[in-house]
Amino acid sequence: MTDEKTSASLSSSLSWYLILTKPRQEARALANLNRQGFDCYMPLLKLERIRQRKVILVLEPMFARYLFIHLDASGLGQSWAPIRSTMGVTQLVRFGGHAAKVDDQLIAQLQSREQIGPPEKLFEEGARVVVTEGPFAGVEAIYQTSNADGRSMILLEILSKPVTMRVDAATLRRAECVG
Repeated sequence: MTDEKTSASLSSSLSWYLILTKPRQEARALANLNRQGFDCYMPLLKLERIRQRKVILVLEPMFARYLFIHLDASGLGQSWAPIRSTMGVTQLVRFGGHAAKVDDQLIAQLQSREQIGPPEKLFEEGARVVVTEGPFAGVEAIYQTSNADGRSMILLEILSKPVTMRVDAATLRRAECVG
């Protein structure tokens, strides 16, 4: 019976905290903390990116340089001391000398969003884009849609008439907003 009470009190004293990692070392810090037995969470985003002239899906951290870690604040659980010397970790985020606690509901919302969220598109429909290569290099257009082959349909205005054209998605970039 005392083991059940101890585990119940231990689980009630567990809270999520925030860790600041070194630049672009979130995955390294996560792996090293997990290897030490810490329960960590790094929310990921599915994004479209251009790599080697192809549009691919990649997973990137939702919050650059931050991880969430589940720790026992009662003093009975695992020591927090190894966290600050873990490779990839800069520090445990603190406010006024106290570790920054993160609400359990926020973590639950992040986890549900991460599982059901569609990939973030490279260009949204209706976005202003600029063609970067070919005979229309430098011409601004309106992004329409893309297909499975990595080709995009854009709407150009040529001789005062709207013309749709298919181009390689890798030859487009977002137009700079002036104003």
